[in-house]
Amino acid sequence: MRTDSIIISTPDNLQLAKKIANRLDIKLQEVDMQIFSDGESKIRMNSVSNKKCIIIHSTHPPTDQHLMQLFMILYKCNKEAVRDIYIVCPYLAYSRQDKEFIQGEVVSIDVVGKILQCIGARKLVTFDIHNQDVLSKLPIDTDNISAIPLLADYMKNYTRLNDPLVISPDNGGIDRAKQLANILHINMSSLTKVRDRITGNVQTRYEGNISVSHRDIIIIDDIISTGNSIINAAKILKDLGAEKLFVLCTHALLLEDAVQRLLNAGINDIIATNSTQNNFAKVDLSSTLSEYIDTFITHAHS
Repeated sequence: MRTDSIIISTPDNLQLAKKIANRLDIKLQEVDMQIFSDGESKIRMNSVSNKKCIIIHSTHPPTDQHLMQLFMILYKCNKEAVRDIYIVCPYLAYSRQDKEFIQGEVVSIDVVGKILQCIGARKLVTFDIHNQDVLSKLPIDTDNISAIPLLADYMKNYTRLNDPLVISPDNGGIDRAKQLANILHINMSSLTKVRDRITGNVQTRYEGNISVSHRDIIIIDDIISTGNSIINAAKILKDLGAEKLFVLCTHALLLEDAVQRLLNAGINDIIATNSTQNNFAKVDLSSTLSEYIDTFITHAHS
């Protein structure tokens, strides 16, 4: 067993952390966690002194609670004079608040990055961040890994599709859709989405020149929260004669009744990674993460 490193995880992220620890033959420490009735978290950890600490911790909803837990774990590690601290945060909260959309707004992701820097993070690793430019602005070393190849492998191995077409639900996801379509060797197109910045209301339409009629459609997105964008897309595609609809995403947050609403809209299946744990986390990130972690802890300074 590798004795210079330790993997640290909260109960929420334990399934993914166990797989990584087993692959790398590194000891796993589960954080002792207690949530009080007012939502506050209490954390207790065994000593991690003189270790390279790899914290596996997504910051999915409730995002503020999970961020605070991450800050406390990081603070505890930093107090113990550890060798290095690496954060593996498959889903990074506030990554969509990456600019001042309306004058006076706080750029929340900048705040998160500054806190992580101040309490000792050496490196942050995440998956399919909403905007790649965000990471270049953070004051710590960062890396963003694409889950698209893993999602594509799942579609190749576990689905049978009729004349499939990849669709991005908006112009912002076109690069993501192109990457998936290239791996699967199929065509892609995009819906156009216009969002009112004040009300948040969205209008969606299809302006592509590729027919969707009698075809199976793969809708690809990075994050599904309420599912509204996907539901809008599903209605448009069904009206245009699409057959089966499959939704692929890296981060399936699926808030409130999103699952039922997506299924009611005609979605045949939702396929996501285990960046957050739910019934649709069918694509495992542990192999990719293990290879990545092994590389950076091996070459890090001692």
